[in-house]
Amino acid sequence: MTASNSLVGFFNFLTFLTSVPVLGAGIWLSSRANTADCLKFLEWPFITIGVSIMVVSLAGFAGACYRNTYLLRFYLVAMFFIIVALIGFVIFAYGVTSRGSGRVVLGRVYRDYYLTDYSGWLEERVADENYWGDISSCVRESKVCARMRRELGGVPEPAELFYIRPLTPVESGCCKPPTECNFIYVNETMWNPGVVPPGGSMDCARWSNDQEALCYACDSCKAGVLGSLKDSWRKAALINIITIIVLVIIYGLSYAAYRNSRKNDTNEAYGAARMTKSHPAVIRI
Repeated sequence: MTASNSLVGFFNFLTFLTSVPVLGAGIWLSSRANTADCLKFLEWPFITIGVSIMVVSLAGFAGACYRNTYLLRFYLVAMFFIIVALIGFVIFAYGVTSRGSGRVVLGRVYRDYYLTDYSGWLEERVADENYWGDISSCVRESKVCARMRRELGGVPEPAELFYIRPLTPVESGCCKPPTECNFIYVNETMWNPGVVPPGGSMDCARWSNDQEALCYACDSCKAGVLGSLKDSWRKAALINIITIIVLVIIYGLSYAAYRNSRKNDTNEAYGAARMTKSHPAVIRI
């Protein structure tokens, strides 16, 4: 195997390694979808792309080892489209999570979440009652609210400590009433009615101390899921942006090595032809 082919094989091995974070991001999103985010969608494209990178890089590695031009060309063409697809999904992930975030609450470390702060395709999908029934059931079954409970000496932690806890978007939006409702803290998931200001959130009437209900029917819960999705997708997208940069560099180097290998093969063929022409075989009778 020529030096150029060896380089192509080495770059394909590096490409195989870069598939690991893409696949890992997809698997992580899948685990989040089962436990916290409760919306399965973007993880499968990432998993598919990660597996595709693995398969294509192995094909390119085999092509470099056995000097198979067709496999090398397949690698270059397929990898180009994979990189384009990965860029497209990263842009999509940032696009659908570009709007909305938690609001800072005076005297609280956690934030409150409002559905009106979000908009676009993802917000419409989560807010759609056809989808929200399954999403809210997933949040309820994940026991995220039950895991919030803390006790000090056998009694719930005081409100002063709860107010300085950095709650996740789902914990803040689904497991407690909005702060503007002025409910009185009993424990993390039980609040007594307070004086609701005029024009207050409709979620104040939707809150229930029933541990199977809480604020799962609230707009704040939908906003909390959106906030959690935004955090998860942005983290996965950041990993994949770094992967894209590495893939583009490796792809450029692989293409240059492939062209150099083809040039060397052409020169060898040309040299062999000249050698045959300058030293014709002697025919003996």
